[in-house]
Amino acid sequence: MTDALSIFIFAATLFLLLGLGVWVGAALLATAILGMWLFTSTPIGDAMAITIWGKQSSWTLTALPLFIWMGEILFRTKLSETLFRGLAPFVCRLPGGLLHVNIGASAVFAAISGSSAATVATVGKMSIPQLRARNYPEKMIIGTLSGAGTLGLLIPPSISMIIYGVTVNESISKLFMAAMIPGLTLALFFMLYVIAWALINKKTFSPIVDTDDEPLSRRLADLLPVLLLIFGVIGSIYSGLATATEAAAIGVLGSIVLSAMQRSLTLKSFVNSVLGAVRTTSMIMLILMGAGFLSLAMGFTGIPRALAEGIDSWDLSPLALIAILTFFYIILGCFLDGLSSIVLTMAVIEPMVRAAGFDMLWFGVYVMVVVEMAQITPPIGFNLFVLQGMTGKDMGLISKASFPMFLVMCVFVVFLVIFPGLATWLPGVLS
Repeated sequence: MTDALSIFIFAATLFLLLGLGVWVGAALLATAILGMWLFTSTPIGDAMAITIWGKQSSWTLTALPLFIWMGEILFRTKLSETLFRGLAPFVCRLPGGLLHVNIGASAVFAAISGSSAATVATVGKMSIPQLRARNYPEKMIIGTLSGAGTLGLLIPPSISMIIYGVTVNESISKLFMAAMIPGLTLALFFMLYVIAWALINKKTFSPIVDTDDEPLSRRLADLLPVLLLIFGVIGSIYSGLATATEAAAIGVLGSIVLSAMQRSLTLKSFVNSVLGAVRTTSMIMLILMGAGFLSLAMGFTGIPRALAEGIDSWDLSPLALIAILTFFYIILGCFLDGLSSIVLTMAVIEPMVRAAGFDMLWFGVYVMVVVEMAQITPPIGFNLFVLQGMTGKDMGLISKASFPMFLVMCVFVVFLVIFPGLATWLPGVLS
């Protein structure tokens, strides 16, 4: 059986199952089982058991459910309201006004959540009514939320970054270090876009200006608990005092204390946070199981090796390879969520990238950025679905509002390629 026919069978089966609405993890497993049955005489059950156990037994993965639980706890607190009050005085005088709160609050929550969808939902549930009440344009409210919400995938602790690290066998702590400066830089790019938009539309942009005289010390007090939690989680990793898993445990404890201080921790919210973390972790683990088994099935056909050799025969420069991969991930992101894109492609992409001489820490940051684009590209953009549920607007309007942020991220990818030190400098200094 030719490689082309094998690829067609795998791709057709996978996209048929996804199109029928089958869970991503289940679709990956079913495709892998079909591939094993067609292309090898290896006992399917034995191979599945060994592969799945190997994928799920990594110690590094223990950080995953803890970071997810931390985000679930904070999602049920008054954190979004606190962030809005605390950040508003620092950005209200910038062109674009309180739109910058969407970006700043998303960056802050990303540093204690690790989930893009949770970042959008948490920040949006407070900022959308506040910005609407002040006559901010609906498209800019939605656009800044959808774009800045993707920072949850990049700014540590990132759930997707943990998955990438486990997949390519890279240090999670070093990946977190590599992602910090690019994450903050991308947030700055979003803010620069808002400033440019506000200056261009200054004649028609006239939101209601706040007349709140609350002292700045009170505003800082609103931010202090959140900043302390961020310092406890990220600082413990960067200082070498804790591993990613230990930092996740610190984050869970800190989020429980923070929610108790805000008097928003009840038995019901605590139980709901546990159930939410279990559901999300189970979904991710099922995807990892399916992707790991599918990679094994594809390995028996020689598809990853053939693809790598085929692309290598093109004799591409590193820059051309990155351009092709960017286009590839953007197209793939139209049909798969970011997490699935990472685990499904790394078996094929990793050998090519290593052979091309790319730093895997830098490449991890690059992958997070291009995968972030998948969060705001229809028809499978998770952030778009979250915003549709929160705003009640149609998907066409939400997609159009998000498109400028997609372009900003494309510009940032170019910036990251030109200045790779953004991702490699901090790990080199702190390691």
